[in-house]
Amino acid sequence: MVATAAACAMRADVSEYDMVVSLEDGESCCKGDGGSRRDLPVGPIVVAIAVMTFWGATPVLTRIAVRDFDPLTVAVLRTSMAGLLGGAVLAATRQALPASPGGRKLLLVSALSGFVLFPLLFTFGQQRTSAMHGGMILASLPIFTGAYAALLARRRPVRGWVIGSAVALAGEVALVAFRAGGGGAHTSLSGDLLIAVSVLVVALGYVAGARLGQTGYHSLATTFWGVAIGLIAIAPVVVGDLAADGIPHADPGPWAAVIFLATVTSIVGYVGWYWALAHGGIARIATIQFLQPFSGLVLAALLLGEDFTAPLIAASAAILAGVTIAQRAR
Repeated sequence: MVATAAACAMRADVSEYDMVVSLEDGESCCKGDGGSRRDLPVGPIVVAIAVMTFWGATPVLTRIAVRDFDPLTVAVLRTSMAGLLGGAVLAATRQALPASPGGRKLLLVSALSGFVLFPLLFTFGQQRTSAMHGGMILASLPIFTGAYAALLARRRPVRGWVIGSAVALAGEVALVAFRAGGGGAHTSLSGDLLIAVSVLVVALGYVAGARLGQTGYHSLATTFWGVAIGLIAIAPVVVGDLAADGIPHADPGPWAAVIFLATVTSIVGYVGWYWALAHGGIARIATIQFLQPFSGLVLAALLLGEDFTAPLIAASAAILAGVTIAQRAR
């Protein structure tokens, strides 16, 4: 079923470059939308909201997973399972590697950043801080992705983007440096910094994937080849762990969290997101991305019992306001 949906999404003319431009750079977000004012179908909205809920749950599910697993095991299992599923989709859709050496280098950067380094750094960081902190640090991802894109393109960001970025980064500093409320859960400077570094790393992978999309390479092929390459990269760790300790033991809850992160968050989420962009219009659907940090905060409160504190709310408001200003800048 995932392979069929992926094949349909691949046939749609939606590239990761379109998404990054519309979400991260704040430029021409109506690209591919044609400026149409037709009524938006309900299906793409429902799918996009579901995906944002899935992605917003990442910090919460990671916290649940590390209750029984060590962070390295969670990261390895997540990438391994996603790689196996991605490999099956590649076999079903017969997606080739990029033809040019430059394209293959971009794919490698995207794969190692998004499916090897990010899961490792993020999981180790999330073990050491609250899910609310992790979710709000992730909320600044569009800022760093846009900064990388501007640097590589050697273009000067517009004033509104700079102002918005400054506001968001001020909120991040308050959240991390001044321990802006842990929502009743344990937080640490090392955990917040590890997640911040993971954001810097995965943003680079997003930009590499976006530049690969500019060459006409399908964004979903980038995702599926990315998880497959990630599996190859961590294969020695997987083999070593299995040889030394066998299959990890854990309660059903942490196992379910890891499986969800590997399949729904890493694979199904991307298929659904690109499908929603293709069928609902990039400009209209892209704004739903702002629900992701809110869903993370709500899920952290419901599933982990974390509390909304005044400092946390203030820092989160600054981050979200800054991102919103930067996204709307022209």
